Amino acid sequence: MSILAYGLNYRTASVELRERVAFPADHLQDALRQIKRDVAGLDEAAIMSTCNRTELYCAIHPDAERDLSLWLSKHRSVEFAELDNAAYKHWDHDAASHQIRVASGLDSQVLGEPQIMGQIKAAYEIARECGTLGPQLNLLSQISLRAAKQVRTHTEIGRNPVSVAYAAVSLAQQIFTNLSAKKALLLGAGETIGLVADHLHTNGIGKMAIANRTLANAEILAAKYNAESLQLTDVAQRLAEYDVVIASTGSSLPIIGKGAVEAAIKQRRRRPIFMVDIAVPRDIEPEVGALPDVYLYSIDDLTQIVEGNLKQRQAAAASAETFVHEGASRYLRESRVKKDQALVRTYREKAKTIQSESLERARKDLRRGTDPEQVLERFSNDLTNKLIHGPTKAIRDASASGRSDVLDAVRTLYNLEEADTLQQRSDPHREH
Repeated sequence: MSILAYGLNYRTASVELRERVAFPADHLQDALRQIKRDVAGLDEAAIMSTCNRTELYCAIHPDAERDLSLWLSKHRSVEFAELDNAAYKHWDHDAASHQIRVASGLDSQVLGEPQIMGQIKAAYEIARECGTLGPQLNLLSQISLRAAKQVRTHTEIGRNPVSVAYAAVSLAQQIFTNLSAKKALLLGAGETIGLVADHLHTNGIGKMAIANRTLANAEILAAKYNAESLQLTDVAQRLAEYDVVIASTGSSLPIIGKGAVEAAIKQRRRRPIFMVDIAVPRDIEPEVGALPDVYLYSIDDLTQIVEGNLKQRQAAAASAETFVHEGASRYLRESRVKKDQALVRTYREKAKTIQSESLERARKDLRRGTDPEQVLERFSNDLTNKLIHGPTKAIRDASASGRSDVLDAVRTLYNLEEADTLQQRSDPHREH
């Protein structure tokens, strides 16, 4: 089995395509069970789906790649050609390198974003819970996360991290120079919205409200910032109160529609509303952006916002490639060792079986009263012949077919190089 990283991201696919391919968080476990059942040649799988990317990490036979693409196309109701045109495929060493870059924030839309490592951890944890995480992906996750931690610890990538949350709040400051007089509504209560709330609080937002499907989660986050908590069902009625709206929920359908925003604008008497939709699938209908007095930005728009210490982080990204290469190489080495360990176990078990059979025969001979010297001699010959039968046949077959690579391997395995040299020296009839 090979390791495959298959997916699409903000570089290869528009936000419209990404939201169609994205997996709702509450569908991930079912999707993992289905992919394991439906894709022949796939042994292990994990799925990471964020606003910027959807990626499948698999232990899979190379011939099954197209079946995987077809499964994703069918499962997410996306035309195969459209999906395949946007998808990238990384195998083995390249797959490990890719995942290390992703986990480090080196492959992020906002270079060095801190949240992605936690998102990869969560993806693997869900796979573990579903029983689709096996030894190969488990090894990959351990090594890639370890390497990513090294990148963040030993390079400038981990210092002054810039996130989409930071970008969203920075943009709000550009639109409204003084946030202290403004009210913000945040949709969601996850890690990203937590960062948004922290940035808004740090930058002196006047008032803040947290809306979430589960009110208890909204209340926990709101309590940290002396903010109000709402249910998502109350958002449309309360929308007119807020100058800044930033959304990042896991909803598969929009939370805020065009009609609700039109009504809010009328109530606000055309005072502008600044809106950022970080979610994929989107929480705010794209048509809202066409309304007057509404400034709507998607996650793809935020890339252009972040300019601070970009050069520094780009230099850090270049230096981080050493850790990426070392991590990917380490994965390949340890993966080979694990595979070879299975071969060693099989070889030892076969030898022990031969030993047991020969020993049992010897014991039977002794019980019959056979001379012990004869028994020992027969046991020795029997054991030796059985142990060397396979290698001897392999040597003869390799010699007959001109397989010098096999012959060289046998010499190395059985330390026969020295014996060959001695035989050559002692053979007076050997041609020179």
